[in-house]
Amino acid sequence: MTRSGLGVVSLLVALALGGLLWAMNANQSGPSSAAAQRVETQAQQVSATANFGQAAIQLQTFYAENGTYVGAVLPASFGATLVRADASSYCLQMGRGTALQHLVGPGGQPAPGGC
Repeated sequence: MTRSGLGVVSLLVALALGGLLWAMNANQSGPSSAAAQRVETQAQQVSATANFGQAAIQLQTFYAENGTYVGAVLPASFGATLVRADASSYCLQMGRGTALQHLVGPGGQPAPGGC
């Protein structure tokens, strides 16, 4: 083998090893890693808690004025949708797909899934 042939082979081996190491690192710390997904889930829960909290205050005000949740409406700015409202309880929902969360109130906690 000539010297230039050995240099090309060495370069290709080095590039392959570098690519392999990069791929392994991306799997551990990239956007699809378990840690990144866990942080995203936590952020969604914090956001849901804040949005549900503001919507719950609005609904409690409506209940104090009317004695029922029936007929209550939430502005779109809350980020939560009022799915069900009856005389003594309600169900709020926000998100889509796997990020869908709901809260049954009054006094409930955010939970995964729809109402």
